[in-house]
Amino acid sequence: MVLQPGEAGRATSVDESGRNRQIRLAAAASVVGTSIEWYDFFLYGTAAAIVFPAVFFPKSSAYSGTLASFATYAVGFAARPVGAAIFGHWGDRLGRKATLIITLLMMGVASALVGVLPGTVTIGIAAPILLVVLRVLQGLAVGGEWSGSVLLSMEWGKQDRRGLMASWPQIGVPIGLLLGTGAMTAIALSAEGAFKAWAWRIPFLASLVLVAIGLWVRLKVLETPMFARLIEKRAVAKVPVAEVIRRYPKEIVLSALLRMSEQAPFYLYTAFALAYIKEHLHKTEGVGLAAVTVAAAVELFLIPTFGQLSDRLGRRRVYATGALLTAVAAFPFFLLLNTAVAGLIIVGVVVIAIPHAMQYGPQSSYIAENFPTGLAYAGSGLGYQAASLIAGGPAPLLATWMLASFGWQAISVYIIACAVLTLSAVALLPDRSKADLAVAPPLTPAGRAAG
Repeated sequence: MVLQPGEAGRATSVDESGRNRQIRLAAAASVVGTSIEWYDFFLYGTAAAIVFPAVFFPKSSAYSGTLASFATYAVGFAARPVGAAIFGHWGDRLGRKATLIITLLMMGVASALVGVLPGTVTIGIAAPILLVVLRVLQGLAVGGEWSGSVLLSMEWGKQDRRGLMASWPQIGVPIGLLLGTGAMTAIALSAEGAFKAWAWRIPFLASLVLVAIGLWVRLKVLETPMFARLIEKRAVAKVPVAEVIRRYPKEIVLSALLRMSEQAPFYLYTAFALAYIKEHLHKTEGVGLAAVTVAAAVELFLIPTFGQLSDRLGRRRVYATGALLTAVAAFPFFLLLNTAVAGLIIVGVVVIAIPHAMQYGPQSSYIAENFPTGLAYAGSGLGYQAASLIAGGPAPLLATWMLASFGWQAISVYIIACAVLTLSAVALLPDRSKADLAVAPPLTPAGRAAG
């Protein structure tokens, strides 16, 4: 699956009609692939909130079981930067297409195995240990998926529409969320008695079917012309991860901080809120799942809208507005949830989802544009996934602890603090929405000294 110079020639010599076909295929391959990977990832989050405490931590109290379940959830986030480093190396060495096929297969197999994993009552402590191992594999796969999907779509697309093209892989998140929570909701409502006993496993096993579809689409796409030209010139970096860390350290750090007000609130409303609605508000699982499903449907349309808007107004302006609105929504989010009225719970989740979409749409291009083509898979992936260690992974755990120790108001303050960090990063990370990607971003003083 290594890209050879002859194959690179195919990518750079396609005619206009062939290029348009490849643009459509690249966008479809990115959307389908990321949708499947996020479907698998979000299935785990939903199950961690409402199923896994009873299946894998049956002797724990409700609080301890939820905390332990979210701890296994966080392990996947810790693995994501490692996946970004591993697959970032190969993505900038072998190409986007081959690497993405590997990540897709890894995610599908890991998720299917979760679906057949016996509970603690059956095999004892081996059950939660194996669950953690499979969660690590999921995290590695997702860690290598994002930057490759973004680059596949963005590098094939027209360069004055990079915000829109790079936003297509981003809608894999709400699609995966819709599929994952939708599947869980349907089973919870139709097989309520069997849901926690065995029916929750069905959506995990369905991953294999979805992976087969995604693999079929991805095999049809050629390598991107921008990367193929590097192959033809034999200008591929020998150790991309080490080189991008040496030359673009500031951009990696700022890319991670950029995500604070996007990623932490997102996992609060897609994972923690499910447990909060069920355990604290004493509503059924269906109410929380319905709220997340509606929010995902709203984001499905808003993400490409804001990605396209960033092509006109610039990445920084759209992104900063989303971060500000996240801070504004922090207290109304919980005030609406605390009414314990199903309709208002759904409105509360949508209120926090809208500014998330405002950031998530332009985010992919905003980050990827700050790294040169030959280091973009590794650089953008490291920055994007490093946020998992400081934002997404700890968020449900911190929220569970803060709720028990200080009350829900502390969680709202936490969301506002995340927004402040993001706005600081936005002020420092260059907006290259109008830049020519053929020209490498300028090096910072630290990067120049390292180079």
